[in-house]
Amino acid sequence: MAEQPVTVTVIPDGPYVVSGSVPLRVRQAVVSEHGEPLTWRSEEASDQRQVYALCRCGESSRKPYCDDTHRKVGFDGTEAAPTDSFRERCADLGGTGIEVTDDRSICVHAGFCGNRMTNIWRMTPETDDSVVRAQVMAMIERCPSGALSYTVDGAEIEPALPVEISVITDGPLWLTGGIPVKRSDGEPFEVRNRVTLCRCGHSAQKPLCDGSHKEAGFTG
Repeated sequence: MAEQPVTVTVIPDGPYVVSGSVPLRVRQAVVSEHGEPLTWRSEEASDQRQVYALCRCGESSRKPYCDDTHRKVGFDGTEAAPTDSFRERCADLGGTGIEVTDDRSICVHAGFCGNRMTNIWRMTPETDDSVVRAQVMAMIERCPSGALSYTVDGAEIEPALPVEISVITDGPLWLTGGIPVKRSDGEPFEVRNRVTLCRCGHSAQKPLCDGSHKEAGFTG
């Protein structure tokens, strides 16, 4: 059998169909004694079939896999996320030796952008200090959605991430390595190194995650 191309296709009011033998694993944030996210812990890949379907409505009894519950609950998966580019949407936060950009509409509230002492927005004006600049870079590179990004000398710098899908515990699906995502109407989204897809069913930016899982109390 010919290898399927790597892609995620959004099914109308249904699941995400993953093709191309994309590894699926679970990722969980490692937090400090103060509850601050520090880094990511990954489990071994649990799936690498050529094609599989992942729940988008948040109600499956087989999370993260789809079990057709979306049909029973009348899930409305209408897609509202824009198909324009990150660069068209983002705000420039400035910086010295670094240019920080931010798109709040796709923030998943993972919390890697700050700690109990400071955050990226406070530190960016102080990036003339290379120690501060390095901390900003490290924080941005742990942002799963790519809502925060940075360039150096005009070139976008991205962490080297594998082509895989991670299920963030009680959160979204995290696509890494430039996996194409195709809307249910066939229109493609911008291909990015880091993308997070809603799996709680409550995002106002479907199929992208907007952090709604926290308010909804989503678990899985």
